Amino acid sequence: MENTKFVVHTQVLENYGAHAESGKFADGMAYWKFKGGDTYVVSGLDRMQDAVAFVAAISMENAISWKEFPTHYTTYDEWMAELADDSEDYREYQMESAKQVDPRTYKKGRV
Repeated sequence: MENTKFVVHTQVLENYGAHAESGKFADGMAYWKFKGGDTYVVSGLDRMQDAVAFVAAISMENAISWKEFPTHYTTYDEWMAELADDSEDYREYQMESAKQVDPRTYKKGRV
């Protein structure tokens, strides 16, 4: 499996309650909304769980106003099969906007 690539998608949540109030559940001020996320194409690892943990390490945030975390993961081949039914333009957009990462060469800020 040495040449396997994995695709990890993240989800972002934004707490609108933290912009004007405390944003805390205990205060009744939490108001979370789903936002976007990112797609990471991970190479340099042999196991899916290692790819997910690597993406979590470089992308996760858990603040009162913003959270980001991995939500969906596949092999690269499975991702390509999922994209096969999309239009060519959308497929190209997805592939171009995916962040290519590899723990052997990763440097913070270069994602």
